[in-house]
Amino acid sequence: MTTSETRLPRHIPGWARVLTAFVLVLAVLFAGIRLAVLPGVKDLFGTESQDRSGPALLKSIQDMSRYDAASGTFQVVVDLEKNAKYLPDALHGSRTLYVGAGTVDAYVDLGRVGEKDVSVNGDRTSATLRLPHARLGRPALDPDHSYAVSKQRGLFDRLGDLFSDNPNSEQAVQKLAVRHIGDAARSSGLTARAESNTTGMLQGLLRSLGFEEVHVLYGS
Repeated sequence: MTTSETRLPRHIPGWARVLTAFVLVLAVLFAGIRLAVLPGVKDLFGTESQDRSGPALLKSIQDMSRYDAASGTFQVVVDLEKNAKYLPDALHGSRTLYVGAGTVDAYVDLGRVGEKDVSVNGDRTSATLRLPHARLGRPALDPDHSYAVSKQRGLFDRLGDLFSDNPNSEQAVQKLAVRHIGDAARSSGLTARAESNTTGMLQGLLRSLGFEEVHVLYGS
């Protein structure tokens, strides 16, 4: 006489389920990396960009009375390192090497010139103008010529990037690049060049109107 024994399925421990899920996630990640590096396969899963931006909105209009007399182009290399206080850099920390290119304009605000700042002799052959000193505009970073050379991140930072999308990851180095470009412009003599160019422009303009002597002074 034979007897049949019915075996009940064993209960899978919780740690085994977690381990299995983790292995599956790693397998998917490695498969995605291999697909990305194989030639021709990446195009099958490539993305297509579409610009769905709305029209630009006019916020304000301002009349400009300044004369942009000079413009400087600068390039700086930003080396930004962030370290955790109690963790090694291999686990938590980052270092970014960034090349920033931008321009800074130097201008003379002609809108601040009043009647008392302009004097003309009786026969209108000589004129003296007193203008405010040239000033620097805000540095403008050029995104087409600015780029990250290298990025080093700790393990926790890399894992965090897998589950989050941070569009401002380069914002810190971009701000530093703008600040360094502004510092370089202040020590480059750009304002002196702007005042010289403004003087030449006004002298040429007034001499074409019949003035024989044109003196341009700066400062109060």
